[in-house]
Parts: sequence; C-alpha cells; structure tokens
Amino acid sequence: MDLGLTDRVALVTGASSGIGRATAGAFAREGARVAVTYHDNEDAARATAGAVKETGGSAMTLRLALEDPGSIAAGVNEVVARWRRIDVLVAGAVQWPTDRAEGGRAEALPLDRWDEGLRVNLEGTIATINAVLPSMRAGGWGRIVLISSGVAEEGLPGPSPYGVAKSGLHGLARQLTWDVGRDGILVNVVAAGFTVTERNLSFFPDSVREQVAANTPSQRLSSPEEVASLITFLGSGANANLTGEIVREGSSTGRSGHKIEV
Repeated sequence: MDLGLTDRVALVTGASSGIGRATAGAFAREGARVAVTYHDNEDAARATAGAVKETGGSAMTLRLALEDPGSIAAGVNEVVARWRRIDVLVAGAVQWPTDRAEGGRAEALPLDRWDEGLRVNLEGTIATINAVLPSMRAGGWGRIVLISSGVAEEGLPGPSPYGVAKSGLHGLARQLTWDVGRDGILVNVVAAGFTVTERNLSFFPDSVREQVAANTPSQRLSSPEEVASLITFLGSGANANLTGEIVREGSSTGRSGHKIEV
C-alpha cells in the first residue's frame, strides 16, 4: 500500500528511543523527511537520525522541551526553515515519570506537582500542536497523532499527573477534530500498551511482562515497530478521513483490566 508520505515532512517528538525512534524510522522508510526531537539526550537523537540516513532517508535533529514554549516555537521554525513545511506531527514526547501520591492517597500529592506534570505533558503538547498548525493549514493537509497510554484509562495506584495528562489528550483530539478538520487536518490518538521497549525491558522483570501479556487479547506484547506501523498509517495519506479516534493497540493494558505496580 502506498501511504502517500513521499517527501512529506514529519515532526516526531520524543524520538530518541522506544516507540518514537521506531516511528521516525517507519516514516523515513515511506519516503518522508523526519525531524527527530530530544530533550536531553542529543546523542540518542543523532543515532536515530543517523539510522534514517543510513537507509537513504532524510533526517534532522533538534531540541524540543515541552516545559519551554520558546523551545517549541524555535524547533518548529527550524524545521519549516529547512523543509518549508510540516505535514505530520507525532506527539510522543513526555516527562516520565511524574510524581505519584504515596499510598494511593490523592491528597498526598501537592498541587504544585500536579501543576508541573500537567503543564509539561498536556500544555506542552498543546503548544506543539499550536506551533505546527499554521504550516498544515497553509498546505491544506495535515496529520496529528497523539501518543497516549493504557494508563490513561486504567490508571495506576496513587494518582499521577502522567495518567491524567494522557487522558487529557483524548479530549483534546476530539475537540481539535472540529477545529481543524475543514482544513484537511486529521487528529487521532494511539493508546499504546505495555510495549517491549528498552526501558520496559530493563525496568520490569520477565514475570510482570508475562502477566500483562496473558491478559491481552492476543496473549502477547507489541514491539515498538508494531506500534510505529499503526502511528505511521494514521499519520499518512492512506488515512483518508479517520479522525477524532482513540486507537488502542493490541497490548494496551486498558483492554485487559490488569494493573501494573511500578
């Protein structure tokens, strides 16, 4: 299937590792030019871009900090200055972990910690969207894919700004569809489950991964590349008019009722 991404420009935030890195590679293989963002780990971002270039793709790296609107604006301007436009935004950057209340008591988490987590993970994503929309509107075409999590629906013990911010992306997508659809821009959410990323492999023991897999419909966990394939479709021309949807990929813990202790 031709995904219609040849020479499109994709901005993939949080592409230094995991799902973001796999997504950058997937877009590049479809002929898109890819802007890879990072917060602190420039070397990892350059490795992602280098892998894209080794396969004949075009890539650039730039720093983008969700807590800094100036950084977001500067990064988007840098991409537009180089490639003249942005067609696709994959919003995967996140501040993780955010604080959780001890003992599962909501009142134990101070409001300033809530404010920080929501400001960075939700408002930072909104700022990124706002920064790319003028370019998409000018071109009359755009795809925005917001990366959420099964935690948004399943929760974790001890209320966390992370999960609440991810839930906010679901409502944001529904609202944005009405604001930007007439301009040829589609907005969707991918709710990724317990994906077999390097971080999860190092952080969780085999027993936890096996338990989660046993509670998924397919009895297995997804790889970053499998999630990236879904993201790439939603961010492509092959997605002609699917918008405002929350797509739960197969290993999403939100479908299993299984809670993970972290």
